[in-house]
Amino acid sequence: MNYVYVLQSREDEPEFYIGFTSDLRRRFREHCSGSNRSTAGRAWRLVYYEAYLAVEAARDRERKLKKHGRVKQLLLARIQASLERVQ
Repeated sequence: MNYVYVLQSREDEPEFYIGFTSDLRRRFREHCSGSNRSTAGRAWRLVYYEAYLAVEAARDRERKLKKHGRVKQLLLARIQASLERVQ
């Protein structure tokens, strides 16, 4: 299985990070331990993921989320609305 995921930093001004992996648990541990330069120095929580059978489909989705502002904006708005309901 291949995953596209979204992390949210646990700071006062939360940031989001979008990534792709074939092992979501391992990758999340790497982010939390500071092994990833892009996310080092912050505490993170997994707030969203999508699962894909084909690696190409997952990579394409990650690319679209990172490069197409409107697609990313819509997904992050949906995630934020969901998080507000939980808090």
